[in-house]
Amino acid sequence: MASEQIQILELFQHPFREGGGGGGTGITFPSDGGVATRVGLGDRTPDLGYATTIPRGRVFSPFFKGHRRAAKSLCDYFNRARNANELVRLAKGCQNLVNEQLYIYALSFVIIRKPEMRRLRIPTVIETFPNKFASQEMLQQAQNETLRNPTRTEPIIINQEFSGTLLKAEHRVSYWREDYGINVHHWHWHLVFPIELDVNRDRKGEIFFYMHQQMLARYDMERLSVGLNRVIPLNSLREPIPDGYFSKMTINNSGRAWGTRQDNTMLRDIRRDDFGLGFINLSEMEIYYSRILDAVHQGYMMDRQGNRVPLSDDPPNNGKRGIDLLGDAFEADVQLSVNHPFYGDFHNLGHVVLGFSHDPDGSHREEIGAIGDPATSMRDPVFYRFHKFVDDLFEKYKLLQRPYSNEELGVPGVRVTRVGVIQEGVPNNLKTGWSQRDFEAGRGLDFGSTAPVLLRLTHLDHKRFDYHLQIVNSLSAEKEVTVRIFLAPTLDERGNRMNFMDQRLLWAEMDKFVTKLTPGENNLVRSSLDSSITGPEEATFRELEAGREIELGSQDAIEFGQCGCGWPQHMLLPRGMPQGMDYQLFVILSDYARDRVEQVIRNRACNNGVSYCGILDSKFPDARPMGFPFDRRNPEQINGNVIQTAEEFAAQFDNMLMEDIKITFVGNNL
Repeated sequence: MASEQIQILELFQHPFREGGGGGGTGITFPSDGGVATRVGLGDRTPDLGYATTIPRGRVFSPFFKGHRRAAKSLCDYFNRARNANELVRLAKGCQNLVNEQLYIYALSFVIIRKPEMRRLRIPTVIETFPNKFASQEMLQQAQNETLRNPTRTEPIIINQEFSGTLLKAEHRVSYWREDYGINVHHWHWHLVFPIELDVNRDRKGEIFFYMHQQMLARYDMERLSVGLNRVIPLNSLREPIPDGYFSKMTINNSGRAWGTRQDNTMLRDIRRDDFGLGFINLSEMEIYYSRILDAVHQGYMMDRQGNRVPLSDDPPNNGKRGIDLLGDAFEADVQLSVNHPFYGDFHNLGHVVLGFSHDPDGSHREEIGAIGDPATSMRDPVFYRFHKFVDDLFEKYKLLQRPYSNEELGVPGVRVTRVGVIQEGVPNNLKTGWSQRDFEAGRGLDFGSTAPVLLRLTHLDHKRFDYHLQIVNSLSAEKEVTVRIFLAPTLDERGNRMNFMDQRLLWAEMDKFVTKLTPGENNLVRSSLDSSITGPEEATFRELEAGREIELGSQDAIEFGQCGCGWPQHMLLPRGMPQGMDYQLFVILSDYARDRVEQVIRNRACNNGVSYCGILDSKFPDARPMGFPFDRRNPEQINGNVIQTAEEFAAQFDNMLMEDIKITFVGNNL
């Protein structure tokens, strides 16, 4: 396996260099029943279908319909390989024929999804495409240093800075938007939840809703910690976009820059024939949005045969939840949307229209902006305004659902008596600060030097902490429960305590796990490193090259073969304030008998970051609606008591408890 991993890693090195993979393309295909003969190549140029329609050196984006079609062709081509050796041969044979970013996307997709290759790991996209994480200026400085001293052997350090200064208030959260981990997460999420690649992941539409809603909750928490208001939605395609964005990055190694956007840019109809987009009409997008909004208020969607499809999170006959149908319609996978021609392609077109707002007709021959690529779109402030606009429609639907009943919310016989967190021996006071991590930029870009070129990225971080829970099981037998842990700020922008509905969309899921409670008192300790939302650390080329042999089917193989999807561990906590910021921890236990999903989790399942990413090739392992219990409005009364706050809500149930904690930002003193 080790030699196969090395061969795969070579495919990801220097994707912009002719031949890639650290060398030329001298590939010979076997003639005795090997992959070339089996797929009908012989000595001919491979038939790659639409995969060659995207020019090399240009942006590849799954938000473009034509690019999705190209990705489908190349993924189908790579899927012919029965093992890693065949994939290497196929990949090297077409590498110089297809777009570099498309090539890496298709390779990554196939390696993650094919059962025969799940022992293999793909290297971090940060090292494959460092130009998506470092400015052109920083990369040029490294290049100049190698030219001045070509025999240098000690590392060249690139200290990446954020894209703007604090003269503009929005730049206070540049460190969060431009964090390498959340942008890698977004890229990886769209890789494991692709559009129109014949992948029908369980509850895909609902996960689309929930993952993006949670990103907004975390972004709003971060904004409050630096004195900013919560994000304002982009409520109209006809209003100016207040915030510009200048990424200062390039789309490839030629120096061709991402498109930029000035403050107060107006959106216009798009006609970019150079990207095969044709005409994108804002009025048509507004019609798509209006039809989905009408469906929310009418309580049903119309399928292609004119039949009504009910929208309800209590669907009849155990059908799809309404939130799942809406998510499929918004993200607009042709194969999953209940009626794609009618409800359209709002989400993908939104990224395209925003990305070309600076050059809608191509008259300036500008590239798309950073919001047009999943690996860079979260850097742009308008990403959050746009997704808040989308999320507001989802929330209109959620508020039409009935509140949860006492039976659904409670767990008779189980009482949570104490909760809290401990970090370095200190209870209920967590610290965050700055940290740094190095990546090898020279793996993706060829600097022509023997010296390693290291990209040093500064990021928010925290030290490990533990959750401590004291739970009493009054039953005579074991009780299996799901423990759900949430975090939200205590005060709003004005320094006032929030009511249930105001705080509801700020609750960020921190962890979720299943445990068995023995009769009597149970003391649980859960590490923050085991969070259900976070993924493993980014795997670098050097770490994978040093990897040990993994035996297929072993427990090590299951752990090693995880897909890498998940929120970054270093961004699990919000920043907080230097003087300390008040937060509330909310713990609810739910009855696992109601949560259980009957299925067999196959070996080598991708099961990290499950709350945001699900489990590869399996059902989502929680039968409750995502975000339970905060995905719906609170009951007006419980047990005759008026409910106005989360504290009053939790006080009505023994299986819920809240605790006040502080998060203190200590800067460089972490």
